[in-house]
Amino acid sequence: MITITLEHPVQEELALLHARHTEAMHADTPPGSIHMLPADALAAPGILFYVMREEGRPIGMGALKRIDAAHAEIKSMHVLYELRGRGLARMLLGHLVTEARAAGYSRLSLETGSQDSFAPARGLYLAAGFETCPPFEGYRLDPMSVYMTIAL
Repeated sequence: MITITLEHPVQEELALLHARHTEAMHADTPPGSIHMLPADALAAPGILFYVMREEGRPIGMGALKRIDAAHAEIKSMHVLYELRGRGLARMLLGHLVTEARAAGYSRLSLETGSQDSFAPARGLYLAAGFETCPPFEGYRLDPMSVYMTIAL
């Protein structure tokens, strides 16, 4: 059984998820182009952090960061690589979109990589209705980044 619940991002049992996400973000992205938030930063006010679990085991995570009353950003979305191909990322993304709507946001945006290693993520977001957009909320043009948004 898969569950997705609102949780605190700093938990010992989430260490593997955070480590894998950090590893993936640093694999082929220069330091100045990495925009991920560490676990403790995901505990900041204005961020809702969700954990996907299978039979109690954490297998995925994602966060919504408030930009303003109408706009939020997806942060730190990650599913363990050995469990990919089962539709879990699509399920997690759907949950984040639903939660953003329920929170009253009318726009949801994200930043992801432009490298080939991020192609599956970009494909997921495009399939969900996201479109490319200019940089938003403090981001700048960066050849290593793709910015995407969807009206809710």
